[in-house]
Amino acid sequence: SSLVIMIDVWSPVQRFKPRILRVPIKSATDLEITTLGNCITLTPGTTTLDVTPDRDALIIHAMYAEDADEVRKSVTDDLEPRLLKFMRVAGGGKGNA
Repeated sequence: SSLVIMIDVWSPVQRFKPRILRVPIKSATDLEITTLGNCITLTPGTTTLDVTPDRDALIIHAMYAEDADEVRKSVTDDLEPRLLKFMRVAGGGKGNA
């Protein structure tokens, strides 16, 4: 996947649409927010840049974000619920909001 990104960056034909996005989150604890941010960064072409001061959203850079709402939806409707389900069960229910 890193090779694909490198080829896209150096290719004269640009197939990517980079954007910086605000993604709302339901994660409540520092551990949940940090783990979610790290999981986003592990996804090729994405990087978590910051957490908003009120801790209700992450600021991310997505290299392939032609549809910004689709990128947000992939985090809020797919990645984060699965992560929170695992963390809150594994942690004995702590951090439920």
